[in-house]
Amino acid sequence: MSLVGNRLRGGAALLLSSLTLLAAGAANAQAAVPALLGHQTALELDGAGTAWLGVSTALVLLMTLPGLALFYGGMVRRKNVIATITQSVGVFSVVTLVWFIAGYSIAFGANSDPTLQKFVGNLDMLFLNGVTLETANKLLPGIPEFLWISFQLTFAIITPALITGAFAERFKYSALLLFTALWSLLIYAPICHWVWGGGFLGGAGVLDFAGGAVVHVNSGVAGLVCAIFLGRRKGYGVEPITAHNPVLTLIGASLLLVGWIGFNAGSAGAADALMGVALINTLLAAAAAALAWKVIEVIEKKKISLIGMLSGVVAGLVGITPAAGFVDPKGAVLIGLICGVVCYASSVWIKKLLRYDDSLDAFGIHGAGGLVGALLTGVFATTAINSASEGANIGAQALGLFWTILYSAVGTFIILLICKYTTGLRVSEAEEAAGLDTSLHGEVLDH
Repeated sequence: MSLVGNRLRGGAALLLSSLTLLAAGAANAQAAVPALLGHQTALELDGAGTAWLGVSTALVLLMTLPGLALFYGGMVRRKNVIATITQSVGVFSVVTLVWFIAGYSIAFGANSDPTLQKFVGNLDMLFLNGVTLETANKLLPGIPEFLWISFQLTFAIITPALITGAFAERFKYSALLLFTALWSLLIYAPICHWVWGGGFLGGAGVLDFAGGAVVHVNSGVAGLVCAIFLGRRKGYGVEPITAHNPVLTLIGASLLLVGWIGFNAGSAGAADALMGVALINTLLAAAAAALAWKVIEVIEKKKISLIGMLSGVVAGLVGITPAAGFVDPKGAVLIGLICGVVCYASSVWIKKLLRYDDSLDAFGIHGAGGLVGALLTGVFATTAINSASEGANIGAQALGLFWTILYSAVGTFIILLICKYTTGLRVSEAEEAAGLDTSLHGEVLDH
């Protein structure tokens, strides 16, 4: 019996030891799992939503490269085509790294101080530290955070890329790189946080489905400040400055139109009915604005230009961006028609009256169209489409626009001053006359 007892006692001791080791291992494994950051939740994978957001990310990236690059490249003079397209490539490169280093953390981080959280995120996710395969942003708990970061990155890329249209044909490339880095970090990321990252504008009821204020008004105002600060191109208003290849612009605009489906419908964050209405609203507004632009152009000039029609398409796309997931299709058509008229007036009449050289109408289309679209979101938003539309009003939309315009204008001016006294801003008169393709890049298009 003593032998049996000893074996039993030995077995019990071995079992207890094993259980102790297992418990210790489990505790160590639990301790090894990093704590979730303030903005994070554990991923509960939505397969359909993840697939759609992956496609949308590719579509929005397509908007910049090659969409916007070709759209802008076709509208400048032949001697500046390569330089204009190269600006989009430079913006892509700089913004991608800035977003990785600190931009995402500033825009979407949850600041532990409630007061600071109203204005800025944090630096907890420098170099994307704390982001894992198991984390999601609380905004979209079914989407892997790495994918959410990539989707938002494509928005961060196209916003400063739009600004380049305002100073096309006269901006130094070194200045572009520095300007883009500072502007993305100091202007775009904070405004993004204000509206989408838990900041004070989102808390005040500002509705911006896919970037009316964050992307278009922000970039349009910055573009206007750049155009005025730099001054007009050599020969502007004196000699003809015409688009060298409207066909390139058509290709670029077509890519923008397709990519905008990811821009707006992707912002639904899921493969659902809201995504569907955002998609149809996008197409309706673009078509309505193009026709509105055409009618005014026929009345004024008796002709219909290809670039005019394409500008109308983009105007409608800009206008519907803040409203895509808040309004019904009838509202989308009305927004498109109104934006077509307003953007024509801003790009043609107001620019001519005030004599500023917004080279490719960054403000005329994106600034004016974004402003009108954001205000009209407060008019046409309906709870029949989105429950978040409850309480929508022009006052809240105007508040969001006021702070966006003020911060973007002042911040852009300060960044331009920094660039002026470091890299310099404008190419020399000789370089401008020769063309930026040759003078900055040593490349030319074959004749």
